[in-house]
Amino acid sequence: MEKHSYIGKTKEEATKEAEISLQETRDHLIIHEREIKQGGFFKSKKIAIEVIEKREVVKFIKSYLSILVKDLGFNANIEVKTKEIPTYIIYSDHDSLLIGKNGKNLQALSRIVAQAVLKEVGDSFKFLIDVNEYKQKHEKSLEYLAKKVAREVKNSKVAAKLDSLNAYERRIVHNILSNNKYVYTESVGEEPNRCLLIKPKED
Repeated sequence: MEKHSYIGKTKEEATKEAEISLQETRDHLIIHEREIKQGGFFKSKKIAIEVIEKREVVKFIKSYLSILVKDLGFNANIEVKTKEIPTYIIYSDHDSLLIGKNGKNLQALSRIVAQAVLKEVGDSFKFLIDVNEYKQKHEKSLEYLAKKVAREVKNSKVAAKLDSLNAYERRIVHNILSNNKYVYTESVGEEPNRCLLIKPKED
């Protein structure tokens, strides 16, 4: 992954130079202030920055993920969607093995890639990894479950507990029901036994 260095009297000046040189806007760049070069009596201090283009990070993730999946013994194709958060969809002949029980292998895969990005870039970078759109399908099933239980809680006025949801799944349910007029959600307990409650709102 190519990293570019720029120097200016201020970080702002160095960043402007990076934007012009790379023909990219600031929101498409990852910028780190690496050092301050102090001038002598007749020289003002200089600010040095290191810049990485986000599109280079997107390419790095695909390359790293391809090698990782191959090293695990899978033949796979990876499709990249970059509308908002870069999403890498893996298609293989062994989707269930890549996903794992309750998506645990997929989560582990995501953590490994995230660590590689952090080491290479020096900062976190938002991206998603999916296998044959498993997450999309799973989120739809969670949405169906959340709305179904919410209706039951609304009618019965009795709280319901959703077990066996990981933090990611609980967050999805929280978001789905965040604007519900009749119920609210609450996470209780400690990991790994933390669960989600759907409770009726008081009239």
